[in-house]
Formats: sequence, C-alpha cells, structure tokens
Amino acid sequence: MRKLKLQVSISLDGFIGGPAGEMDWMTMAWSEDLNSYVTELIAPVDTIVLGRKLAEGFIPYWAGVAADKTNPEQGGGITFTNTPKVVFSKTMEPAAAAEKGWPNTVISNNDLVQEVQRIKGEAGKDIYACGGATFVSALIEHNLVDEYYLLVNPVAIGSGLPIFKNRTTPLHLNLVKATSFECGIVGLHYSSQKREGQKVYP
Repeated sequence: MRKLKLQVSISLDGFIGGPAGEMDWMTMAWSEDLNSYVTELIAPVDTIVLGRKLAEGFIPYWAGVAADKTNPEQGGGITFTNTPKVVFSKTMEPAAAAEKGWPNTVISNNDLVQEVQRIKGEAGKDIYACGGATFVSALIEHNLVDEYYLLVNPVAIGSGLPIFKNRTTPLHLNLVKATSFECGIVGLHYSSQKREGQKVYP
C-alpha cells in the first residue's frame, strides 16, 4: 500500500497558522539544506492531496512559479504543477478544477476516509499531503497519515490553528530521524508504524 506523507511547518507550541491562518510568524528564510530535504521528500511522490482552502492559493501560486523562468523555485513549481492533485471539498463541483484552470487536478466530494484509502490502495508511488489545518486535522484524526515531516520553527505564537486537536486517543509515533538545518528549523520525521518491540505506556 502507498504511503501518505504529511509535511507541515509548525510552531514550537504546535500551531501551523495563527488564529486566522496568519503565517507572519514564519520569518526564517529556508537554507539550502532544508530546500534539499524537502526536494528529496517529494521526489518519490506522484499524487498530492489537499483541502479546498489551501488549494485556492497553492495551485495558482505554483503554476505561476512554474511559468516564471527567472524564479529560482521554478523547478519546484514545475513539480507541484505537473503532479496529479486531488482537492477535497464539500462545496466545489468537480468541474471547478477546469473552470479555474487548475492543471492536473480533480475535485473530490467523496468521503475523505474512503477516498484516501482508495488512493492509497492503488498502484503508484508515495502520496504527499498538504494543509490547511482542517484538512490535515481530519487526516490525523482518522489515522490516514503514514509519515509525518514536521518542520519546527523556533517560535511560539501562543494561539492558532492546531492539527492534533481532534484526537480522542493518544497518537504514538516512532521517531525516524531529527534533522537540524542551518536556518534554525528542525525537521522531525515520524512514522505512524509501531516498531517491533516498542512499548506504549498508559
């Protein structure tokens, strides 16, 4: 079965956005080693899943980057634009992707759990999940994430949008690797797969 990877930038106190989704707390420019880390992360990916709110900005932004030969991030823009995307929405009609000019994108109104499990059961490479907070929280709530890549920024914002708030039981993860980057961000890679002999205490 294909793995679903979640990569998010997160504050020290566990928020991925301010109370209204503000991102102004993310003031650290990514260093080259962090860019390489994320490039390696998405290399084995052939499907992107994301929620409607993020899609409204994410898809047009990266399409613009892909078309701009002077943009140093053009390679990433081309990757995100050319990779097939599934946008989950309860309000958008399936035809909206074509109407908005979103390339390589389909809109899914299906049940999130059933649809993600169907995608994971298909032949293919890894699946890359993006936010926003509501969509990511739903993936976590229903145990759909196989690999967590949390990019921890050295800042606490006090309040904001959490992604673990819908958990009704503890989420036990296995730390695969912690990576410190030159810019000060720390990457925490966790697996949801319980390792052999792992003890979970009440």
